[in-house]
Amino acid sequence: MEKKRKLLTIGQFAVLHGINKKTLMWYDEIGLFHPAFIHPENGYRYYGYDQSAILETILLLRELDVPTDEIRAFMKNRSAASMKQLLQEKMDDLDRNMAHLRAVRKTLSYHRQNMQTLLTMDLSKISIVQKKERSLVTVDINQDTTFDKQVEMITAETKKYQLRRLHDASYGTMIAVKSLQSGNFEDYSRLFIEIPFPIKKDGLHIQPAGDYVRAFYRNATESPMLCYQKIFGYVEKHGLALSGFSYEVIINENVIDRVEDALVQIEIPVKSKEALI
Repeated sequence: MEKKRKLLTIGQFAVLHGINKKTLMWYDEIGLFHPAFIHPENGYRYYGYDQSAILETILLLRELDVPTDEIRAFMKNRSAASMKQLLQEKMDDLDRNMAHLRAVRKTLSYHRQNMQTLLTMDLSKISIVQKKERSLVTVDINQDTTFDKQVEMITAETKKYQLRRLHDASYGTMIAVKSLQSGNFEDYSRLFIEIPFPIKKDGLHIQPAGDYVRAFYRNATESPMLCYQKIFGYVEKHGLALSGFSYEVIINENVIDRVEDALVQIEIPVKSKEALI
């Protein structure tokens, strides 16, 4: 009788661990977790408090998406060493998933900001914005690089850096300021992809932090040459100097069906001419 008083019914044990009693019945049927006692007359299952740690281990592994067969094998031969290894593997999986979710959130924030720009900003206006430093993966292109080839190249880069999809990162094209100043407004030299998570690898292009001149043009109805000429006039008027590269991105690609409807954002690093003396 003393032992019976220390046992819990299946319903009580299920409530204690925040699960359905059908889960305990299923664990028993598949040989994963058995009751401490089954009444020989009515078949009722009873569980002891000392079984709680074992059940919580199983529930933890289930929450970590460990397959049932693996849990069963682990529980039959569990040890401190095997538990440590299993938990480390799952912690590594969680770290990768959290890094991916942070990257997805950053990309969503980027696209949301683009939509905010479309809805609220005077797109005919040239402005100065501050940007943080970004690490970009770049691939070299020239005027002979076909669009199909560009897509192929940029897709290959996303796979190289373990991006799950192209839209896990923002991407665009680059033109050297020297080319623009020489009148070569279509002399695109690089494609770029911003990796939306911390990464340290040789060969990355560092887009510097600082002030940028920002302008927009519509792909179908406006000339990039005219847009850049307006930028030249703006920076001259305000005593500024362009440097490095122009970074172009299409900010409305998520809401258009034709490339002709693309709205292109231009951003170029600027400094005051006095600061360059």
